[in-house]
Amino acid sequence: MLPVVALVGRPNVGKSTLFNALTRSRDALVADLPGVTRDRHYGVCRLGARPFVLVDTGGLSGARVDIDELTEKQVQRAIEEAGICVLLVDAREGLLPQDRVILDRLRRTGKPVLLAVNKTDGIDAQAALAEFASLGVAATFAIAAAHARGLDALLAATLPLLPPDADEGALAEHDEAGGTRVAIVGRPNVGKSTLVNRLLGEERVVVSDIAGTTRDSIHVPLERDGKRYTLIDTAGVRRRGRVEDALEKFSVIKTLQSIAAAEVVAVMLDAGEGVTDQDLALIGQVLDAGRALVIVANKWDGLEQYDRERCKAGLERKLDFVAWARVVFLSAKHGSGLRELMRAIDRAGVAASRELGTSDLTRALEKAVAAHQPPLVRGHSPKLRFAHPGGDHPPTIVIHGSRTKHIADSYRRYLENFFRKRYKLEGTPIRIEFREGENPYAGKRNVLTESQQRKRRRMMRHVRGR
Repeated sequence: MLPVVALVGRPNVGKSTLFNALTRSRDALVADLPGVTRDRHYGVCRLGARPFVLVDTGGLSGARVDIDELTEKQVQRAIEEAGICVLLVDAREGLLPQDRVILDRLRRTGKPVLLAVNKTDGIDAQAALAEFASLGVAATFAIAAAHARGLDALLAATLPLLPPDADEGALAEHDEAGGTRVAIVGRPNVGKSTLVNRLLGEERVVVSDIAGTTRDSIHVPLERDGKRYTLIDTAGVRRRGRVEDALEKFSVIKTLQSIAAAEVVAVMLDAGEGVTDQDLALIGQVLDAGRALVIVANKWDGLEQYDRERCKAGLERKLDFVAWARVVFLSAKHGSGLRELMRAIDRAGVAASRELGTSDLTRALEKAVAAHQPPLVRGHSPKLRFAHPGGDHPPTIVIHGSRTKHIADSYRRYLENFFRKRYKLEGTPIRIEFREGENPYAGKRNVLTESQQRKRRRMMRHVRGR
């Protein structure tokens, strides 16, 4: 395993900004508001001679509100698994009592502690360091995470304190441990974080009855039945007209980016409420991205038999346009239906990455055309000559022929269903692209010779004479 370094501090001192600067990414959501980060966010810092895992944590405010208490538990878990703790403080706000409380908490762990005085850009860095000298931390550094200043000195002090790697190939194992990327998306408060915790068997992400608890996209590795996955817990997406907060807009953008980065997307909905317009909009985003799809109806345990039948009828009626997607009924709170969910994810992932051969696709195309000819185009029948694969995620089939520009959408859907049944492509959309050969005589004018012009004039005189 790679050594772990945890970033700890009060809210809004720049932990997520420093995380992005050290990991050279934009994975952590950054905003000029306290309490943006609530879950543990992991990344790999490769800037120094030795790579290590960096953990971005939520701010320790000292309050006992529901969300703050849950966030504090996540920070405590990060401190327990870390080998080194970096305490971030705000140079502009100065030394506050909560900084001393956090430092005392870190010292009781017996682990090395580094002090990073952030936001020193534009002020006297030495004066800022002097104010925090009373904390008694020898390894104190003035940094500006937003401008990546002072990070070299911080890294130089961190690397010698890292514990030795348990395995020399730890970084390679970390990079290969991704597995199938599964994004869990849905409206707020439908149970996405609860499902992630249930699959992991631990309180990995913050769960609360308050809608909008998750604000950032959290990537969590999972190994189940010998298979590896990367679960992506995303923020809930509301209707565009209801999104007013700038932070929520960034959360929606991160969710859409997670859909594009995933291989399989599990759209989660509330079985008691049925399929809403926002659920349909999210499914449309998944189809536009071309990702494999699994429909997850949560909170199934709290429904009566009549409500269950009504929910199934509503799903069958409203989700007819994605009839190829498997619908799984489960209870994330009690853990029922998880095996069916993982089987549906596996089938969808295999179908999305299916490799198709040119010769087999061409034979399948010939059988499809023989069973049902394409409709006439201006009195002529389009000719579909051969097909070849055009990529995966989603499986793309390129068909060459003539007059393909005018093929009706109904025939395109017929071919999609034909290929889906033949290759058992369950849970993934199929894209069919038609390509037509260029006319070599297009744009060229036939110039008549002098003899041809004389014949043409005699023919025209004969026609006029009749």
